[in-house]
This record gives sequence, C-alpha cells and structure tokens, in this order.
Amino acid sequence: MTSIADVRAAVARELPQALDDLAKLVAIPSVSMATDHADDVAASAEAVAGLVRELGWADVRIVSVPGGRPAVIAKRPAAPGAPTVCFYAHHDVQPTGEASSWTSDPFTVTRRDGRLYGRGVVDDKGAIAVHLTALRALGDELGVGVTLLIEGEEEVGSPTMDAFLDEFSDDLDADAFVILDSGNWAVGRPAFTSSLRGLVDLVVEVRTLDHALHSGQYGGAVPDALTTLCRLLGSLWDADGAVAVAGLDSTPVAELDYPEDRLRAESGLLHGVDFIGRGRLVQRLWGEPAVTVIGLDAPKVEGASNTLVPRARAKVSMRIAPTQDASQALDALRKHLVDHAPFGTRISFEEESGAAGCQLRFDGDIAQTAVACLRDSWGVDPVFMGMGGSIPLAGNLMHRFPRAAVLLTGIVDPDSRMHGLDESVDLDDLEKAAVAEALLLTRLAQAADA
Repeated sequence: MTSIADVRAAVARELPQALDDLAKLVAIPSVSMATDHADDVAASAEAVAGLVRELGWADVRIVSVPGGRPAVIAKRPAAPGAPTVCFYAHHDVQPTGEASSWTSDPFTVTRRDGRLYGRGVVDDKGAIAVHLTALRALGDELGVGVTLLIEGEEEVGSPTMDAFLDEFSDDLDADAFVILDSGNWAVGRPAFTSSLRGLVDLVVEVRTLDHALHSGQYGGAVPDALTTLCRLLGSLWDADGAVAVAGLDSTPVAELDYPEDRLRAESGLLHGVDFIGRGRLVQRLWGEPAVTVIGLDAPKVEGASNTLVPRARAKVSMRIAPTQDASQALDALRKHLVDHAPFGTRISFEEESGAAGCQLRFDGDIAQTAVACLRDSWGVDPVFMGMGGSIPLAGNLMHRFPRAAVLLTGIVDPDSRMHGLDESVDLDDLEKAAVAEALLLTRLAQAADA
C-alpha cells in the first residue's frame, strides 16, 4: 500500500467494524478506581485481548504485577532489520459522576452531530479503536514489528507501572512508542504533546475534637474540623488564585496564543467568573503548578445536624511543572499544610502518591516521519503544545528506552470533556488518527526496505 489515497480507503473500509468494537468496549464499565468494578476491568482486558487475537496474532497476553490491574501486551515481531513500533492506550475509565446528568447513557455509545458520546470513547478506548483500525487496514502488509500495550490502571495514576516495566521491559522494547492518550489543538488540527505536567496528591485529615458537639452550646469557642479544613484548603491559593505552596518549579512552555475568549468558551467558564493565576494562559495551563481539591469526606447537606464536626478529610491533587521533582513537590505540599494548619489543629496524611512530568523530544527520523504522517492525514501542520494533564508512562519510557522515539498525541479535542459529563470524540479526527498511524507503519516499512 503506497499512496495516501489507498491508506484512506483501507481505513474507511475498516472503520465501521472499529466503531462496533468501540461500542462493545464502552459498554463495559471498567472504572479502575472503584473496587466494585474490578471484575469489569478484568472483563475489559479480556475483550481487548479478544479483539487483538482476531487479527491473527499468536502472542497476546493479559498480564499484571502484584497489586496491579490487568493490561494487554500483544506482539507481532519485526523482520530482520525492520523497526518495531509500540502502540499504547488504556482500557480503564473514569467514574461517570451522576449518570442521570448525562445526555445519554454513559456506557452506551451514542452518535450525535458527527461525534460519539460515552465514557471512554476518547479517553482512552477510542485510541484502541484507532490502533485496531490502522492494523486491520494494513493486514499482513505491516512490514514492521508492532507491539500493543493496553494498560488497565492509567486512570488511577499507573501505580504499578514501574514494577510493570521492570517485569516486561524486554517485551516492550521498541524503536518508537506512540502514546495515543493526549489532545489536539482543535477539531481538525492535530497536535503532538511537547511537555506534560506531573502530579502529586494526598489525603489530608483534620481533627479538632474527640467527639461531635452541639454547635450552639460550644460554637464560638471550640473549632469544628470541617470549617477548619476549609480554612486550611483556602491557604493553598493566593489572592490571584495562583498556587501559594512555596518551593515549586515553573517551566517555560510552547509559545502559543490561547485567547481568553476561546478558553472561556471551551471550558464553560460562567459569565463574570475570572480566570485564576498570573501570566500567559498557556503558561498557567502547562508550565505552572495547579492545586485542586478533588474530594471531601464531610456530612451531606441533606440530613446535616447542628453539630461541630470532629473530623474531616480532603483529597488534594496538585499538578506540577514538567521539570519538577515529584517527591520534592509532595514534601512542599505536605509542609505547607502543616505550617498553615489553623488553631493548632491536628492534621495527618495518607494515600500519598506522585509522578513527575516530562518534556518530549522530536528529533530523529522516526519522529519527523510521524510529523509528516499527521500533516498528510489532516492536511495541516500539527501543533506542538504542552498538556496540563499527567501521563507518567511517557517520562518512564524516555528514561528506560533513551534511543526510542516517544510520541504523544491523541484524539481529544477541546469539546471532548474527558473525565466529565458527556465525554465525546470527533469521528473525523478518530478516522484521521487511524490514517496517520497506518501511514507511519507504511513509511517506516518502506524506509527499512530502502
């Protein structure tokens, strides 16, 4: 298969089957952070492995390490002298939130106005469909080695990934890694991710009392844990909404213009609500730390009694600059909370974790070939942009396989709402991503034969 037109035609032929497969994968609620969905995560891995076995590949395994969730590794070896490409995606998903708030059932793929809706259609089961479409389009004409790594715990921060790579690095060794789990600049405008923020988080617990008290009898003299926790959490930001934790890095990022009106529209920021932080918007989003309180353990409003709460907990998530050491950032966050605990409050920490960000390179023949493949598939030059999210695997692969090209791209666009309600993917971009992957394999095979 030598022409772009031939590749487009082959991908278009295979796309309906891939969309059917995507619907079946989305129907499995593989929420990795929920223990009551462990069987669903296992079923999702089995479903992915089954789809890969339909390609006729002999080496397809479901694997894990102690404490880890199931991943799929599949291999089709390279001919002598030909390179190997490892395609990555993950089959676990985020919780849906309040399912009744979705426009349609989150675990049923629904098509509306050129987009597919459902939990995982873009993050990241849609990427599995892209990989399968490219491979089916080429059939036995691959000409290069291909490895598939479909992870099962990305949405909980890949906690066993270091041990996983220790165990399976020989199976995953490749000349290029294509991580299809990132974003594009806009619908119809592809991108490569040039930097990623890291992530640290912890649970902080505040205790002020050894039992609950009547708020009228003791309020005004005795502090309650929930109000104290709110005051502590408020100390994490300064008056402009910038992170107030001392000792954190800032990393310069790509010089791109992100107009305020575009960010306001794409984020759904309500009229009259101000942006937070200082400096260029892309710098705030990609190169600066950001703190978010992502969970609270506290009494519900409905049924709340007039009592001083003795104990309250919050989960604090902090994105860190691409060059920031994760352990130092976690130390800084912990120190800030200890130093700012009001009223001599007792605080403690649990469930701490951290992963560094990274800056990605685009040197070498394979990277430049990939850039050309995105350009030829979409018909426009790809953008090189930072991402505020965290994908620890990218930096890990760069460290373990320093001679390999690590390429991070995706099918997410500003309307995709990954992790949120009504998650969706643009169908045209999904198809173009499959064309780009098929072109990459084709051109690498041609270069090996030359």
